[in-house]
Amino acid sequence: MPPNDKSDKSVFTAAAPFVFVVLWSTGFIGSKLGTPFAAPVTFLAVRFAIVVALFLVLALVTRAPWPPFAKARHVIVVGILLHGIYLGGVFVSISWGLPAGVSALIVGLQPLLTATVVGPWLGEKVSPRQWLGLWMGLAGVLAVLWEKLALDGVALAAVWPSVAGLVGITAGTLYQKRFCPDVDLRTGAVFQYGAATLFLLPIALIFETMAIRWTPQFVFALTWLVLVLSVGAVSLLMVLVRRGAAAKVASFFYLVTPTTAVMAWLLFGETLGGVALAGMAVAAAGVALVQRS
Repeated sequence: MPPNDKSDKSVFTAAAPFVFVVLWSTGFIGSKLGTPFAAPVTFLAVRFAIVVALFLVLALVTRAPWPPFAKARHVIVVGILLHGIYLGGVFVSISWGLPAGVSALIVGLQPLLTATVVGPWLGEKVSPRQWLGLWMGLAGVLAVLWEKLALDGVALAAVWPSVAGLVGITAGTLYQKRFCPDVDLRTGAVFQYGAATLFLLPIALIFETMAIRWTPQFVFALTWLVLVLSVGAVSLLMVLVRRGAAAKVASFFYLVTPTTAVMAWLLFGETLGGVALAGMAVAAAGVALVQRS
């Protein structure tokens, strides 16, 4: 291997988590821009169908290897869990009136849930220092969202889709690491997003009108979520899951909420007080503890 290959790999390893956090955080901004013009499940189904078409063309042009049926069925399960149940749950909860901050806090339990089940499922050990870091990360996220947490007048029914989303993203990332870590990203994405589209489409047909207002703002949001989130961020997440311990990778999600808060402050003028800033520092310190070797 030429010397520059090693340096390129080290740069990628160092930068990939931070690039992932920034890209993943923009998903909440894109959703906020696009959901006024389409019902949530319809929005996701259209987004995923476009991603399937893009990855299918890419896989055929580049002659990417297709997984055998035994692997493909596992990839389909990952697609339903990670894209259908996780994103579908969060979008539905918010559309039913659950504050975005509460939904984010529920899904923010993912690193702790991952650390709880990663031992029996994957045989990975979580050290006491990492447990401390995970709890610090959750405390930091809670501080960032503190002023936005409210359940006044919200029906309990609006909570459970986000809880389902928490289970979906946790199970999806762990399932990916255990059963299909070596599937080609291009063909794997065709199966993942294809399965998520077929999972969400009947729900949209039954419970939504599927009406879409194709405004410039909606087109921009849809394009951003397709290219930056579904193609860029999710592919990067798959790479991180392949290369790292599950609990370490999950801890990066603690940085998503603070990053999203900064973006919302810059773009939409949302408040960002002292408690939130302190929470960002605590979350970052917690992630550093988890990542420290």
